[in-house]
Amino acid sequence: MAKMTLPLLITKSFVIFPEQKNIQVDAGRDFSIKAIDASRDLNSSLLLVVAQKDPSIEVPTQKDICEVGTLCRITSYSNMKNYIRVHITGTKRVKINNLSFDATGYFVADATSIEDKVKDETHVIAYCKNIIQALVNTPQVSGVVPRTLMNEITTKGVEPVMLPDLLAPYIPLTDEGRMRILNELDLEKRLELTLMAIDEVKKEAEVDKDISKDVQEQTEKQQRDYILREKLRAIKKELGDDPDGSTDEETIKKRLEEHPYPDHVKAKVKSELKRFSMMPQASLESSLIMSYIQTLMDVPWFEETQDNDDLENVKKILDEDHYGLTDVKKRIVEYLAVKKMTGNLKAPILCFYGPPGCGKTSLGKSIARALGRKFFKASLGGISDEAEIRGHRRTYVGSMPGRIISGMKRVGVTNPVFLLDEVDKLASSYKGDPASALLEVLDPEQNFAFNDNYLEEPYDLSNVLFICTANYLENIPAPLRDRLELIEVNSYTEIEKVKIAKGFLFKKQIAANGLKARQISFSEDAYTRIIRGYTREAGVRELERKIASVMRKAVVELLTNKEVKKISVTPELVEKYLGAPIFEDSKKEEKGQVGVVTGLAYTEYGGDILPIEVNYFPGKGSLILTGKLGDVMKESATIAYSYVRSNASKYKIDPKLFEKNDIHIHVPEGAVPKDGPSAGVAITTAIISSYTKSPVSDEVAMTGEVTLRGHALPIGGLREKSLAALRSGIKTIIVPAENKKAVNELPKEVKDNLKIVYMKNVDDALKVAFVK
Repeated sequence: MAKMTLPLLITKSFVIFPEQKNIQVDAGRDFSIKAIDASRDLNSSLLLVVAQKDPSIEVPTQKDICEVGTLCRITSYSNMKNYIRVHITGTKRVKINNLSFDATGYFVADATSIEDKVKDETHVIAYCKNIIQALVNTPQVSGVVPRTLMNEITTKGVEPVMLPDLLAPYIPLTDEGRMRILNELDLEKRLELTLMAIDEVKKEAEVDKDISKDVQEQTEKQQRDYILREKLRAIKKELGDDPDGSTDEETIKKRLEEHPYPDHVKAKVKSELKRFSMMPQASLESSLIMSYIQTLMDVPWFEETQDNDDLENVKKILDEDHYGLTDVKKRIVEYLAVKKMTGNLKAPILCFYGPPGCGKTSLGKSIARALGRKFFKASLGGISDEAEIRGHRRTYVGSMPGRIISGMKRVGVTNPVFLLDEVDKLASSYKGDPASALLEVLDPEQNFAFNDNYLEEPYDLSNVLFICTANYLENIPAPLRDRLELIEVNSYTEIEKVKIAKGFLFKKQIAANGLKARQISFSEDAYTRIIRGYTREAGVRELERKIASVMRKAVVELLTNKEVKKISVTPELVEKYLGAPIFEDSKKEEKGQVGVVTGLAYTEYGGDILPIEVNYFPGKGSLILTGKLGDVMKESATIAYSYVRSNASKYKIDPKLFEKNDIHIHVPEGAVPKDGPSAGVAITTAIISSYTKSPVSDEVAMTGEVTLRGHALPIGGLREKSLAALRSGIKTIIVPAENKKAVNELPKEVKDNLKIVYMKNVDDALKVAFVK
């Protein structure tokens, strides 16, 4: 066994066999290039070639290469731009030993030539005959083998030891399969591996043949079905069963060319039509494709309505449908004015927020009517699946577009008024976060290319006037809230409710109950009686229901009593029809009392007065709080008590009173939960009144958060609180000085009938609150 030490070329899973001639090899790794150069420096140009097991390894070691390689001779050499190209010829198998790295930067290995092992020559000859027979019967291999080599094998014959090495490069094997044949030293097993490889190719060819036969039969069946369908379609057309031809491919193509669909939509439809034509018509897939094509074409891509540019007419329509809501109406008119001036303008993303029943949803319809646009409402309350917004992917059974695209398809134009109702009621779950999906919809910088999972094509929403409605802003995620133009829709005052009832609800319910204006009338006092005694709300929904109830009873009376021609609804008749009043207004104290202060509260139904009672009695200096108070209100009471106790000498209170007495703070209507910091000043005033025995005026109410230093901090809900004070007979309200801006926005009837006093601290409130 001859031994040799030569430069080593390591290939990435590329196997060279003995007897292979002029094989092209491109070497790019630095150590491979240097190994080739070192071999050329030898007179013989001999080179050891071995494959590495894992081609991803850049610098292999002994364990990373095969144990058996090939002794080769370089026959040609070309220096390319970034690599070396050589042609080499394999001569014999060698065993690679002692891999080392030469100091000049290439691999060197000791190699030993290998003699083939032959156990039984008869077996070897039998394997050779079988290989040649299999080769002849397998054109997938014999057709690749060069003709001269094929003739040499089948007619002249070759040495058994050469047969596997000659055929292996042409058999479609994996790199591991070729390495296995090269590494096998037993000739009999090497021939067996070669025969098995040819048989495997033959079996694959037979499977391919069977598949091709099945495909051909299926194709012929589809062609037959297609011809029959075309005949059936022609018969239906003659009979008039499919007059519009909505599912006909030619009709779709014609519609596609006659209308200005975007180019990407046309390309998509044509692509889907091509898929549709290749599908069996009775298959589920074909019906899904046609459904998708029809949806894609039914979504509005170019249709739009013309806006009503007559600003005065827009104002008139908005005033006809809604009373008040000045800020909202101004914003819509501003949008139209700027659009008319510039000729083009991205639609704003408006969000109306406020208590329930204030007309936020109906305002969206009114805006659409004023602009001359189509209207669509999507209720988002309780949605917890992101697919409701973005749509389902077409891979799912029963998939469909999301609510945005479905709404656009329903209205049929690209510029509707699109109302997203109750965006603060969205929920998140394992199915995704719909609020996050809305970020793309409601961002003017992104929604020109909204991506619906079902539609799969970018859709322009920039011309849509989106209007969101919400009751509580804090329930809207901050990133979504940041994209909205917030407009507050306040609760209605009593005067506003009366005007809405007279101007809107009365007319609506007359028509709904089949009455005429000459048959029934309401006095203003009747409306007031309904509002005060039978409703407790910020809006007018319950008011409308009560008016409807009165009218139904009036209809019964008109039909059963022929002598009655007209019914005039008075407060007395209201009580007869609706029964005893459900609610009574919170009433102020009849006279000033010690330890009793009137506070002001904000509720979901508007505002209310909040009496606060304080008393003390012998005890251990404890603070007792009752009235179902929340944590924040309890903290306000503690702060108020701490402030008064720390400033006892200032208010001429004996410090021993705190040590020897318990103090009890109670807020009546104990079953009703109460919370918030705005009663702080009122509680402080009540404590001081109780300890100093100074009565507080029954005509004064106050609101404001208190600090440990006695400062009055601003509060919210001043509009509702001031209306409650006016309704309850209060003459003066004390509010924090920092709320002055909010006072300027109060209704005129409040500012005309209430004296509003500003305070910076508790002392300012005491000057007004105590009875002189």
